[in-house]
Amino acid sequence: MTAAAPLHIAGERLMLDPSGVLIWPEGKMLIVSDLHLEKGTAFAKRGMLLPPWDTQATLDRLALTLRRWKPETIVALGDSFHDAAGATRLPAAERARLNAITAAHRFIWVLGNHDPAPPEGIGGESIAEFAAGPLVFRHEAIPGAPPGEIVGHHHPKATIPARGDTNVSRPCFVSDGRRLMMPAFGTYTGGLDVRDPAIARLFPRGGRVFLLGKDRLFSFVIGGFRREGG
Repeated sequence: MTAAAPLHIAGERLMLDPSGVLIWPEGKMLIVSDLHLEKGTAFAKRGMLLPPWDTQATLDRLALTLRRWKPETIVALGDSFHDAAGATRLPAAERARLNAITAAHRFIWVLGNHDPAPPEGIGGESIAEFAAGPLVFRHEAIPGAPPGEIVGHHHPKATIPARGDTNVSRPCFVSDGRRLMMPAFGTYTGGLDVRDPAIARLFPRGGRVFLLGKDRLFSFVIGGFRREGG
């Protein structure tokens, strides 16, 4: 059975799901970040051929989390499409699936740097940032923001020793109890090591990472990680 891990931010109890989504039970809300839909077709336009099934795979995984948690509201934390024209390249079947999801839930598209405008022809609400109770949901963190910030953008990952001389690198949540950074959910998304200055500067007091496993999360202090290549 998949086990979500509790975390408190700004006095609110949140649940970190090993799939990479965040659940706010009190708000009946599911939060997902950096879907990067249609990244495969964006790369194909530049002559970099990738299998064009990333949107289907990402929506398949999202559908599983929706069936499990049954949220009333879904918040997508920006970079939901890999580029501003991504929504126009959706295959008909995936467009229909996405419109069915946005029709069945209150769906909030937080705008990101890859998708700075509302997705064309897709339901839901588009907004620069979304505030609910003590929590603020935005794509990119603002240094010095008050407690309660939930963000994406950096695609955090961490590397830990495994058996022998091997290492395992996986996406992760990052939190210091004031801010939570979400892992990227998209199928073709890469990651940035949590000890990179771009992430570390947002957690000057340190914090913990929650590494995504198959059915559970693995939690470690940030200082316990070796930066890749170091």
